[in-house]
Amino acid sequence: MSQSPLSLEPKFVPLTSYRELPLETMQERARDFRESLQRRRTVRDFSDRPVPLAVVEDCLLAAGTAPNGANMQPWHFVVVGNPEVKSEIRRAAEAEERDFYQNKAPQEWLDALAPLGTDEHKPFLERAPYLIAIFVQRYGLLPDGRKVKHYYPIESVGIATGMLITALHEAGLATLTHTPSPMGFLNEILGRPKNERPFLLLVVGYPEPDAQVPDITKKPLSDIMTLV
Repeated sequence: MSQSPLSLEPKFVPLTSYRELPLETMQERARDFRESLQRRRTVRDFSDRPVPLAVVEDCLLAAGTAPNGANMQPWHFVVVGNPEVKSEIRRAAEAEERDFYQNKAPQEWLDALAPLGTDEHKPFLERAPYLIAIFVQRYGLLPDGRKVKHYYPIESVGIATGMLITALHEAGLATLTHTPSPMGFLNEILGRPKNERPFLLLVVGYPEPDAQVPDITKKPLSDIMTLV
């Protein structure tokens, strides 16, 4: 449940967590972090090798530090490791994906997906050790049932999700963002309340030793940055 301010009066404490780094250290850390993230790839060939839950929990706590609208923290993460639940999610997701590929998707969209080699078959939803269903809380609920408005929930959950993916990568794990549409079946399967809407399904685990990924590139800095 989202936290609600106990008082309208602001309360401030000294900033003690910030650490200023020497310029050379800043440049080195920025370069090393960039190189680390450039090694990150979305994976579809997952191993069933177990992953310590404590690693996932630490990454979720890192994601929970994300900046968000009015500090309402409008997210909830459901970690799915139960094989039966993963199988149920796979069946529901593949049904939606089958309808998408066969009936809903315009040819332009299918052409854009073609280089990635994706289709309606999602075996990784069962094989990977964990699925993390990420939900957006459209509003919070107080113990007496009253609603609390959440501000910028989509943007907030998007930032937290990016931090979660980064944390998992830095911990040595591979991920896949999966967004079957619609995803309402996740509320039903996972028993989530009506004020939550599925944002995406994050597949988490080790890649197979012989995993393959699409031969794609990212845009250079000149295409993604403008200095004014």
